[in-house]
Amino acid sequence: MTIADKNFKSLCKDILESNNSTLGEKVRPKYADGTPSHTYFINQVFERYDLSKGELPILTLRQVAWKSGIKEILWIYQDQSNNLDLLKNKHGITWWDEWDIGDRTIGQRYGATVKRHKLIDNLLRNLKEQPYGRRHIINLYQESDLNETKGLYPCAMETQWSVRDGFLDMTLIQRSSDVPVANAINKIQYVALLMMVARHVGLEPGVFCHYVNNAHIYDRHIDQIKELLSREEQIDGDKVRLVLNPEKTNFYDFTIDDFTMENYNPVKPNLKFELAI
Repeated sequence: MTIADKNFKSLCKDILESNNSTLGEKVRPKYADGTPSHTYFINQVFERYDLSKGELPILTLRQVAWKSGIKEILWIYQDQSNNLDLLKNKHGITWWDEWDIGDRTIGQRYGATVKRHKLIDNLLRNLKEQPYGRRHIINLYQESDLNETKGLYPCAMETQWSVRDGFLDMTLIQRSSDVPVANAINKIQYVALLMMVARHVGLEPGVFCHYVNNAHIYDRHIDQIKELLSREEQIDGDKVRLVLNPEKTNFYDFTIDDFTMENYNPVKPNLKFELAI
């Protein structure tokens, strides 16, 4: 079993076997029909993947929309945008439309915060000028920005970066994670971000760590989770590789076409999950 599939199954079992749920409580998210969307959850989940050893955090138990995930990262950190029309017209992604605050943006969030505070520019410069510093942090949870407009608060909210012996390591800190839907996408999209930043500053991608404070499964996703738990992962899934075009070095020059997923043959059919908004 691949490390990503093993971790996913273990996490889902832990959540389903826990006594933690929001059932009977007042919750913010709702399904499209207006029904409150409750969760089963556990807190403080940590996973570690050594990319230099081929430990890629991608599920083979089901198809992961890895290209869309990486394009979302390009929208946030390259385009540095919160504009939904740009996300749709340039990258073909519409899954943020449910969080339109009424002006075709998601508010002063994500890419808009990256741009305002020059977060990625500062990171790239500081990694080059003082690689062994211990202050390489991108934090999207800027209170002044969050208070400026309405909008969904960032879930994947912080990255911390560290250099060692020619490698760049990164930890993604996430306040909340929808395990069957977004968790795997968040992992692979931030691995892609790590790969692009590492290339820009002349390092190799090293260890990717993922900390989730609240990992949850929505009540209408239980049947799909049981199906995934019953599946056997892709044969030779440990040979799946995410490859970045070796001819490019500038962070702002990368496109989705510079990424190739090799040997990826996930289990089918894919499953549908009702969105909690």
